[in-house]
Amino acid sequence: MTFPVYSTIAEVTTSIRSRKISPTEIVDSTLGQISNCEPRLQCFAHWDPEGARKQARAADAAMARGDEIGPLHGVPLTIKSNIDVAGWPCTAGSPLRRDYVPQNDAPLVARLRAAGAVILGNTNTPEMLMAYESNNLLTGKTSNPWDVSRTPGGSSGGEAAAIASGCSFGGVGSDGGGSIRVPAHFSGICGLKPTPGRIPSTGHFPPGAGALSWLGAVGPMARTIADVRALFEVMAGPDPGDALSAPVPLKSVENIMQSKNLRIGILESAALGKASPEIKSAVEKAATLLSNQGFSVEPFQLAGLDRALDLWWFFFGPVVSHLLNSAVKGHEKQLSPILRDYFFYALDGPPVTVDTIFSACADRDNVRAEILNQIREVSILLSPVSAVPAFHHGEGTWRPGAAYCYRDTMRCSQWLNLTGFPGASVPMGETSEGLPIGVQVIGRPHQEELVLAIAERIEQARGPWKPPPP
Repeated sequence: MTFPVYSTIAEVTTSIRSRKISPTEIVDSTLGQISNCEPRLQCFAHWDPEGARKQARAADAAMARGDEIGPLHGVPLTIKSNIDVAGWPCTAGSPLRRDYVPQNDAPLVARLRAAGAVILGNTNTPEMLMAYESNNLLTGKTSNPWDVSRTPGGSSGGEAAAIASGCSFGGVGSDGGGSIRVPAHFSGICGLKPTPGRIPSTGHFPPGAGALSWLGAVGPMARTIADVRALFEVMAGPDPGDALSAPVPLKSVENIMQSKNLRIGILESAALGKASPEIKSAVEKAATLLSNQGFSVEPFQLAGLDRALDLWWFFFGPVVSHLLNSAVKGHEKQLSPILRDYFFYALDGPPVTVDTIFSACADRDNVRAEILNQIREVSILLSPVSAVPAFHHGEGTWRPGAAYCYRDTMRCSQWLNLTGFPGASVPMGETSEGLPIGVQVIGRPHQEELVLAIAERIEQARGPWKPPPP
């Protein structure tokens, strides 16, 4: 039996529990979709058809025995290729990691397996994750299912393209400057960057340990917010390998959502630059949909984002490149053009010193506190994810002044990584060229449940999710 590859996770699990379809049949349908799409899109760094079928047969057998089954039983998922999956290459798009094969699953992967998920493969990234386009010398470039002349984004671009094209029902990305939210926006799906530590980043490359652990986060990606929530609830929870993780319980936001006092701000700041008119219109439409549901929605000026963005680049650029540079020294000729572009601009400045790092860390904490103080009375902010929709392959660059300079086009996402705020991207229409547009829903730290609840209200008012053209 062929199962619709654009079904939701809830539809998959309901069909399995009611025995309308088996995990093996669902996996076979999904593997067939991968076979059809992969030559055109190149979403995967590694996929394992026989391993997936073996997992599916085990799921069938568990049901036949009457075993208790988990919330994701039989659901085919994918994992970004910089997150450990036991026995699979975990290259993060780099020839320097070609031979690295982890022996153990990352905790989040183990939690998905324990919930019954079938892990199909891992997905493509830019080399060492340092770009908003997923292209490298090992796998090549991943294309956008909506327009193969364009990128699905980065660094979780392979993950976004796989989900958007029906090659996966959901999965996991990571985000140090918009790397979940931007690919979700470019590819017409949903993605959540949680508060760092809410889902453990143990088993992620680059490692999340150390003074910069707050800069990035791992999080779920899927076609609907309900699916994102289902994945989040399985993966969330503390882990000793992640120093930022804490026993933050899952929360119900039903009472908050019913409150007429919940204020939502449409984020305004000159520091964020100008989004395209169509993207700005999508944010305004999302605001109107929420206002029509009784929420108090109004423009909200937020000061201090210019400093937040400068600090984000100091850590993501000069500091991270300084740390990575020692790993690539002597191997420069093996690096992809995308990674060379990053190093050229990230290392173009005064050398990083202990004093500059300590000073920037203090500044970061002060800026974060100032922003938190400003939003005490506002529960949620709405903004673009990026100033532009998906660009053509090769157009993105770290070069200042370029039409698609990352530091200009991705500002709306980057400041959340400096402050550690959660943010979700939810599809909100298309451009005149038929490219997806996502809207960003931003919350206070550890308020992922509220972020997802508001994003779901937007989604429900928007109407059903639309797949890319065949």
